[in-house]
This record gives sequence, structure tokens and C-alpha cells, in this order.
Amino acid sequence: MLGSLESYSTLHFLFLCLSYGVLVKAHTFIYAGCSQEKYGPNLPFEGNLNSFLSSVVTSSSQVSYNAYAVGNGSSTSPEGTVYGLYQCRGDLQTADCSKCMVSAISQIGLLCPYSYGASLQLEGCYLRYERASFLGMLDTSLEFKKCSKSVENDVEFFRRRDDVLADLQAGVGFKVSSSGMVEGFAQCLGDLSSTDCSSCIGDAVGKLKTLCGSAASADIFLGQCYARYWASGHYEEFSPDHKDDNGKTVAIIVGTLAGLAVVIVLLSFCRAAPGNVSMLLLHIINCFSFLSYLQT
Repeated sequence: MLGSLESYSTLHFLFLCLSYGVLVKAHTFIYAGCSQEKYGPNLPFEGNLNSFLSSVVTSSSQVSYNAYAVGNGSSTSPEGTVYGLYQCRGDLQTADCSKCMVSAISQIGLLCPYSYGASLQLEGCYLRYERASFLGMLDTSLEFKKCSKSVENDVEFFRRRDDVLADLQAGVGFKVSSSGMVEGFAQCLGDLSSTDCSSCIGDAVGKLKTLCGSAASADIFLGQCYARYWASGHYEEFSPDHKDDNGKTVAIIVGTLAGLAVVIVLLSFCRAAPGNVSMLLLHIINCFSFLSYLQT
């Protein structure tokens, strides 16, 4: 019994440090949203949500997009139905898509506990669920924007940028474009029709120009699509007021929750196996050292 408890504790700490820590670091947080309405434990919605998230993990190891209606048409209450989808960026390999979705599921559970609806956009993937159907409904509301420093009096840059944006606007699904020093890509969610996708990308491109003006790089995320462009070498060169404080906040939240879990497991372990505390303390020190690095 002691041996199994010791193994459980070691694996538990490795999970906290590696699965939560490394994945948050590797898959950059962009934005998230949570419904104000919450569900209670053991309701049909909770079971259907867990089923949806489990299906996402399985499906993302095979395809980059899928949509679900879990519990729809069953004998349970309609309020228990979960509508959801996930999508990975079009240039991600399947293995990377799966890893990104595992990270997204971990983060959305921490950010939006017991929420009837939630969405999370990471650098490489997107996850959303609701209790009312939203699938296939065009949504061009602005979710997130990020604009870099401006480019001054560079006629060639603006000509190249406009060429890239025009090319992105003509695409459907996932589209990559480049013109000289300027590159960009755009993507719609897989539940949109070709017509709605074109409309959404057109809206995103328009907002890139109006909201970010002469920025050397810019990202616009709407409800069901996004468009991005950057001048070579300037993709990460954002001004101080546009730093990714949200991503840092997520890392801090994860680190804090992991720390609380560490304390709880430590107390349980000490009661069951006081003679092995030194080994466990070593795991804790390593874990907190890594989490401290994660939050910097």
C-alpha cells in the first residue's frame, strides 16, 4: 500500500509540473471567455461536457476540426445538451493539434469552472462549448486584437501588406499568403459555409486596417475567424501596452492551483508515510522551481 501511494504521489507531481506547466508555456494563451451562468455538480450537463471533452481529445489525434451535440435528442433534459467544437490551426501536424487540445482542455477547466459556456483561443487551437446551439451561425463580433508599433512612410510595406490582405480575403478555410517582406494567414471555423467564411474574413481584414492602421504586425480574432499579418522579423515585436499579460495570468493561476494541490497531497502523504517525506520534498522543490520559471 505504501509503495502504491508513493508512486501515485510522484506521478501526481509530475503531472502537475509537466502537464500543466509545460503545456501552458508551449501553447500561448490569446483570449478566453466564460458564461456567468454556472451548473451544479452531478447534473446531466456535467456528464455531457465531460463526454464532449473526452471526444475532443480522441478526435484531435486524427482530424484538426470536429463539432458535437452531446445529449441532443436523448431522454435527458434539453438543458443538459452540450454543443461544442474544436479546431487547430491549418498548418499544425496532427500530433501537435492533439497536444494543443489537451492544453486547451486543461486551461479552460481552470479558467471557466462549472460554466455553461466557455471559449478558449490558444496560438495553435480553439475550443468552445455552450448549452445552446451556435454551430453554423455567423458571428463576426470582435474577440481580440493585437497591434504592433506603426510603420512610418513606407510605401512599399503598405503595398505589400494590402496585397497579402487581399489574397487572404479571397481564401476559404485556412489561407497563407506572402508578398515580399510581408506574410500573413487567415482561418475560419469549420462550421461556416464558404459564403459566411468569406464574409467573416472580409470583416477581419477590414478591422485589421481600421483598428491597427499602419502597424507592422497585427492580429484580429472574430467570433468565427481570424486574420493576421506581419513584416518579416516583426511578428513578435509588439509595443509594451500589448504584451501578453493574459498568458502570464494563466500561468500564475495554474501555478497557484498546482501549489495548493501540492500542499493537499503533501499532508495526505505525510500522514500515510512520514518516513518518505524527504523524497517528496525534493519533488515539491523541483516543481515550484519550474513553476517560478514559468511565471517569469
